Amino acid sequence: MAERFSGKYSPGGTSKTPPPPQQRRRRAGARVNLLFIVPGILVLTAFQQEPVGMALDLAGFGTLILAAWLTREGLRAEDAYEVRRVAKRPAIPRKIFASVLTGIGLAIAGLDPATFYPPNPLLFALLGAGLHFMAFGPDPLKDKGVPEGSAFQTDRVAKAVDEAERHLTAMREAIRGAGVPSLSRRVDRFSETARQMFRVVEDDPRDLTGARRYLGVYLLGARDATSRFADLYSRNKDESARTDYEALLDDLETTFAARTDKMLLDDKSSLDVEIEVLRDRLAREGVNRN
Repeated sequence: MAERFSGKYSPGGTSKTPPPPQQRRRRAGARVNLLFIVPGILVLTAFQQEPVGMALDLAGFGTLILAAWLTREGLRAEDAYEVRRVAKRPAIPRKIFASVLTGIGLAIAGLDPATFYPPNPLLFALLGAGLHFMAFGPDPLKDKGVPEGSAFQTDRVAKAVDEAERHLTAMREAIRGAGVPSLSRRVDRFSETARQMFRVVEDDPRDLTGARRYLGVYLLGARDATSRFADLYSRNKDESARTDYEALLDDLETTFAARTDKMLLDDKSSLDVEIEVLRDRLAREGVNRN
């Protein structure tokens, strides 16, 4: 059962609503950045060698950069998986592939073009793959929050929330083009309000029917409006357009918060009905409550 959401637009809410939670800091960010920087040593040494050695160093560099990119994307996918109550496992185990590629890249870079002596590259491969795996871990390998027998309905919810998250991401990327940090924070605040609805739908997939319009049509419209506003404002700093856009965000936040409250109240009403029906049945069967 989801907990009741309360905010300044909720019944009984106040304007002293606590600020939305900050987005989680991405894990292992510094280590991922190092994965992109360290292979640059191979580029510096490549052009000081014979053609075969140069080719090996450049091939190792490319493989390690690909491994770094897969690691970063794998961590992003894992972060998205962790914050969701219902989530499908990543289709591609990016971090596991990155561990393998790290070992291959180090093996290539460790080859001696004069002898091609295999034990050293093999040792580099094992150490590189193992250390990478220990540092970043495996990808999520199973679905989360998918009760047995309800995979179809849960998959529908996961797809709808994924689409909604893409719209929110596009909004945040577009508003940065306006060059107004306060508007970026305002969009972030609306995103948190929208995500309250996402979590309610994930808790009870039956709410998807009533929320689909919000997760799809409304967020799609908000994304398009944000893109148009950011393009207009970056060119002529039209303050009337900014006022209209902020009013739109206020309306959207009010609407999403109210709909989320309604879904939670409906959930509570449904629970009350189920409890009352069960009590009546127990009474008819002669079961007394102590």
